[in-house]
Amino acid sequence: MLIKKYLVFVLFFILTVTSCFGYDNEAIVSEMDIQSYIDNIGFELLNSNKINKRIVFTYSKKDKLYKGRPEITKRNIVIYGDQIQYTESEDEMAALLAMKISDALKSYEDSGFMGAIEVKLAPKKYEKFSDKRAVDYMVNAGYNPLGLITLVQKSCPQKRNDWFSAHNLTSKRLAEVYEYIFVKYPYFLENNDYIDNPYYQNFLLSSLENRKILERKLKYKTVYKVKYE
Repeated sequence: MLIKKYLVFVLFFILTVTSCFGYDNEAIVSEMDIQSYIDNIGFELLNSNKINKRIVFTYSKKDKLYKGRPEITKRNIVIYGDQIQYTESEDEMAALLAMKISDALKSYEDSGFMGAIEVKLAPKKYEKFSDKRAVDYMVNAGYNPLGLITLVQKSCPQKRNDWFSAHNLTSKRLAEVYEYIFVKYPYFLENNDYIDNPYYQNFLLSSLENRKILERKLKYKTVYKVKYE
């Protein structure tokens, strides 16, 4: 109780002092709330998945494309203002953080220079790996992995092709994630809480051909890797 009173006093003191210097108290409180929201979900993902590496989370109201000096390493995950605007639920925030946690762990897992070279040589492969590991992280922490699909669906534009890109086409990426959920976590599709979500409905429309490819793969028990469009 004493600690709680102390924290309330500190918050009141900060707001009083910043008010004297003309700062926007509501903006400060809002940023504190966002940081707390990110921390709660981020550490739930870390703890539920028994990730024993130090990773911290930082909220920045700047856009990700900000050209200033980098403030952090990958082990300090930053959520930027133009990223958080796409997260309309805890599932979607968990999806964003889970992908970033997977990327951050690479800096622990990769063996120095050669590990970094491997990632550079096969970025699309590692993107698929991170997406699938993010799904696992979400499920283990009690979040719905379909939030990853809706997040990517509304935040990642579709390019004409991925021939010279370090990223997979968004349609291919979503197809891989959907297949992974379909095979490993069918419960979330059988009891679909996202069926009325407009972004998920749009995914169903735009992924019709790829889902037909998946149906044929499962029907004929194809063992080789199918090619999504």
